[in-house]
Amino acid sequence: MWKIFVTRYVNEWEEVCYQPTIPGYICLVLVGLLCVCVAFHVAGKKETNTKRITTRQLMFSAMAMALATVTSMIKLFDAPMGGAVTLCSMLFVTLIGYWYGAKAGILTGVACGILQLIIDPYILSLPQMLVDYPLAFGALGTSGFFANKKNGLQKGYVCGIFFRWLFACLSGYIFFSHYVWEGWNPILYSLIYNLSYIGIEGVLTLLLLALPPVRSALQAVKKLAMEQV
Repeated sequence: MWKIFVTRYVNEWEEVCYQPTIPGYICLVLVGLLCVCVAFHVAGKKETNTKRITTRQLMFSAMAMALATVTSMIKLFDAPMGGAVTLCSMLFVTLIGYWYGAKAGILTGVACGILQLIIDPYILSLPQMLVDYPLAFGALGTSGFFANKKNGLQKGYVCGIFFRWLFACLSGYIFFSHYVWEGWNPILYSLIYNLSYIGIEGVLTLLLLALPPVRSALQAVKKLAMEQV
């Protein structure tokens, strides 16, 4: 049955991997759209006390997802065994949580993870796929827990990338421990390796957010995103 949705192949490192088929891609698109719709439903209910999805929420969330996808392709540094320092791509996912709360942020983050899976799939197994894509990207939406706090964007961003780092470390330890350097503890290796790109991008993004013009601009964008029409 699974052959309908994925095809099997061996990659350059002699790993058995899976590639979605056309029906598989269709299912991923449908699941991603479902996550987005549920996220907007949650956001609309939170802000308006109704079940109405506003055009403004759709527009701003779609814009943030698009920017996250585009900037994820602009890589400042590629880690040798996966992962990269991108042009602040994680920030755009955390913005959705910052605007509309944790529930909407997490669900939209899951949709972003599915979108990344569609664009650049690397599947060894179903558990690995879930950890590396929907769960890891969904974790960025935890930024919404700090939506109404002082310096909420910075705190939310740190929270989001911390939980994404934890999922990346979990994946590295469970699914990629055979790549550990000789003599290294697999857990320590995974912690350091994933910090090498998530941490660097995080620091660079926080430095950018510390600039007064950037901070003011993002506050203005949040006001626009939250306005009721």
